[in-house]
Amino acid sequence: MGTPDTRQKSSAAFLVQAAISFGVSFIATTAGVVYLPLDMWQRGFLLISELFLVSSAFTLAKVVRDQHEATRVNHRVDEARLEKLLAEHDPFKA
Repeated sequence: MGTPDTRQKSSAAFLVQAAISFGVSFIATTAGVVYLPLDMWQRGFLLISELFLVSSAFTLAKVVRDQHEATRVNHRVDEARLEKLLAEHDPFKA
């Protein structure tokens, strides 16, 4: 007796929109840093900061996803245990 998978899948349009918006924002920020009237070391600092920010955002997204999946698995295990206990319980037994 399995429970139906109720996870919502992202549509292809949402995936494309998210990828395009990420690409546009990354390119626009990089272009802005490159064309700012700054010294080379200042421009380099901003570019390294931008790359670190992107890397941190991906890491945070992965951690949040992993925690969500872990709680979902724990919830499924708890439900399975409860179903097993209810199936084995006979109220008319002494």
